[in-house]
Amino acid sequence: MSTAHRQEGTPVVVAKDLRRVYAISKGLFHKPDLLQAVGGVSFSVQAGKTLAIVGESGCGKSTLARMVTLIEQPTSGTLQLGGMDVVSASAHDKHALRQKVQLVFQNPYGSLNPRKRIGQILEAPLEINTRLNPADRAEKARAMLALVGLRPEHYDRYPHMFSGGQRQRIAIARALMLKPSLVVADEPVSALDVSIQAQVLNLLADLQRDLGLAYLFISHDLGVVRHIAHDVLVMYLGHTVEHGEKNAIFNRPLHPYTQALLGSTPGLAGSGSPHQRTVLKGELPSPLHPPQGCVFSTRCPHATEQCRRERPALQELLGRAVACFEALRLAESTTTR
Repeated sequence: MSTAHRQEGTPVVVAKDLRRVYAISKGLFHKPDLLQAVGGVSFSVQAGKTLAIVGESGCGKSTLARMVTLIEQPTSGTLQLGGMDVVSASAHDKHALRQKVQLVFQNPYGSLNPRKRIGQILEAPLEINTRLNPADRAEKARAMLALVGLRPEHYDRYPHMFSGGQRQRIAIARALMLKPSLVVADEPVSALDVSIQAQVLNLLADLQRDLGLAYLFISHDLGVVRHIAHDVLVMYLGHTVEHGEKNAIFNRPLHPYTQALLGSTPGLAGSGSPHQRTVLKGELPSPLHPPQGCVFSTRCPHATEQCRRERPALQELLGRAVACFEALRLAESTTTR
């Protein structure tokens, strides 16, 4: 599996102002409510790099993953895979683009067909998308099993005969059968024991190094993110609140929401800025009725009238982009001393 064509540093996926809005029906004679699941998210992921998307449940992470994997069409914005615009692509081009991006699901117990042998599961993408003969498909499937650390005899076994960690290795192998340039991993280790999580994360890191893969890694576990990510994008209620290089964000989080997430993670609390001990209070607002100003204003201990009235734009600050009036005020007061 040569990776000579895939140079590290090349953008594999570029998203600009991606939005996804759902119409929620209220009955025959009423206008539907509009739910904005993703409200204008921009990012890029380079070959050989991992961008982690983090935030609470309901923040829009999985909706973003479905748009990147072409399962759902963005309501607006642009999305490029390998330099080709996905939104305006023809049906034929989208079929080819879907082979460039593959998805690894959260639940290793529900993502594999229990009636199929592992060899059949791995060969299915090749059978659908290539003209390889059965012997060649079997050869590639066996080689992929070895690549993810499984033995040749596993080829003829059924999913129920494997542990959760082994099943997730099989799911990763299936995702790599078509040699994608981007893998979207949606909470890929959250259903596994902690001891097994490390093994799967190390496997993902090894595969990235050997194959030049780009990862979009969806997670709520910042301990896992710190282990695998190069860059981090923090989402809240469908919006980006902080986005930058991993060490910059972990060592000095600027947005109160990022501070709260880090402060609530065992092993990460107390490091870096003292502001990251922010405690989250209250419930996530309904995306049907988001706050008028900053989306975090209803739970933020630093919220002012400006925060409740105006929505802060993402601005470059101390090596990352952050959408927070308080962070900007603190930075300005520090530089004027």
